Parts: sequence; structure tokens; C-alpha cells
Amino acid sequence: MGKITVETCEIEGLKVITPTVFGDARGYFMETYNYNDFKAAGVDQTFVQDNQSASKKGVLRGLHFQKQFPQDKLVRVVSGAVFDVAVDLRKGSPTFGKWFGVELSAENKKQFFIPKNFAHGFVVLSDFAEFAYKCTDFYHPDDEGGLRYDDPEIGVKWPIPEGMELIMTDKDRNWGSLADYRAAMK
Repeated sequence: MGKITVETCEIEGLKVITPTVFGDARGYFMETYNYNDFKAAGVDQTFVQDNQSASKKGVLRGLHFQKQFPQDKLVRVVSGAVFDVAVDLRKGSPTFGKWFGVELSAENKKQFFIPKNFAHGFVVLSDFAEFAYKCTDFYHPDDEGGLRYDDPEIGVKWPIPEGMELIMTDKDRNWGSLADYRAAMK
């Protein structure tokens, strides 16, 4: 190991991963993923799909999850900066409904590992951001679920500067609450 530093979070299973960056006058080099290093750090998943999105400042995507085909995700920012959030939806978890957030940026090069059965979302803080992520299951459009980004029961403290207009899809604006999700679980 030694090529990555792994920080555990107050919600079990979430991990913030910082790669070792080798820099010189030419620029830098880093490994963004090495199975052996990640396995040694407790992230022993097989990723089957890589995705990348580009968004402008104020775009909020989420909070999304897959219902029957949950995905582990390893997310990072290629350019710009986002505030990334995961909400625990694991049935019986002592931290069910709790959230954790971290700033991911091209500058800090941090990655965020989010296990299955978490809702996930982010808001773009920079003028523009490219967001890349690995998933352990394929995307199933008919299996998509979500939670309201502003559900007061969850209470995510999004770092949205005064005057910044949020840009969201109607679907993201109209997801149900954690109470709705809990009721559907029964």
C-alpha cells in the first residue's frame, strides 16, 4: 500500500481516499485506481461501469440510488469542484437517514467511496466541473430512486452561497422524502 491514504467517516462504510501525487516541473502523475491498493484499504469491489458528467456552477444532481440493483460507487472530480453527499439508506443501520459530505476537487484530488444502499448527490461549486465515477453494477433506468435534496429530516447542509441559483431537473426537484422512503420499505 502507500499509494493512497484512506480516511474513514463517521458513517460506517464511507471512505475518503486521497491518492499519492508525484509531481515535478512537468506536472504530476497519480494512480486513480489500483485494485490491490483499494483491496488492502477495505474497498474490494469489482467495478463494471465508468461514467463521467460535466456540469456548470449551481447544478445539483441527486439524491439518487438504485432500488433493486444497488451500486457501490467510487467518485472523483476531474476538473472544478463539487460538494458530494451520501445518505445512509441501509435497513437497520444505526446511521440510517444520516448524511456525510465532502468537497471533491481537481485540486485536492480526493475520491469518495460510497457503498451500496446509500443515496448520492452533488452540487457544483466551481464555474464548471467534470465528475467521474466507477460503479459495481450497471445503470438500470427503471430502477432509479431518489430523495429530496432539501428534506429537512435528512438536513444536508449544502454549501450554497447566497445568490447561487440551483439548476436541477424536475425529477430531482420532486423526489420524495426520507419518510416516504421509510414507508415504502415496510
